[in-house]
Amino acid sequence: MSTLLVVHHTPSPPTHELLEAVLAGAADPDIEGVSVRCVPALGATVPDVLGADGYLFGTSANFGYMSGALKHFFDTTYYPCLGAVAGRPYGVWVHGNNDTVGAVSAVRKIATGWGLELAAEALELTKVNKAARDSCYELGGTLAATLMG
Repeated sequence: MSTLLVVHHTPSPPTHELLEAVLAGAADPDIEGVSVRCVPALGATVPDVLGADGYLFGTSANFGYMSGALKHFFDTTYYPCLGAVAGRPYGVWVHGNNDTVGAVSAVRKIATGWGLELAAEALELTKVNKAARDSCYELGGTLAATLMG
């Protein structure tokens, strides 16, 4: 069985709502053979990263950058996982009031350093509505389906 690791910092109700949509998509009944592990960014560890076959990163955009919690996750796991996770798929969603570009760019740079493969376009969301939730559901489903068989 493959494992999809969802690492997130979702402090606001809207951002948490998007996380729930991502998780629902990853658990779509048509997807088989994939276990989903959801871990808050401040609790995710090197063994979590090494034990996963793919990743979804979710964060709020704070002052044009990823949240401090997600940055801490990357700071503590980057070097211990460097060279061990290359080629694995990943996706990212960011919710912000207006500027999500810097947050997405920062996550992409780290993922590139790890050698991860982008499996779905990054979601840059400034509103939480049906379209945003549907996009998050699709993102979760896409990443989980990528890990099937």
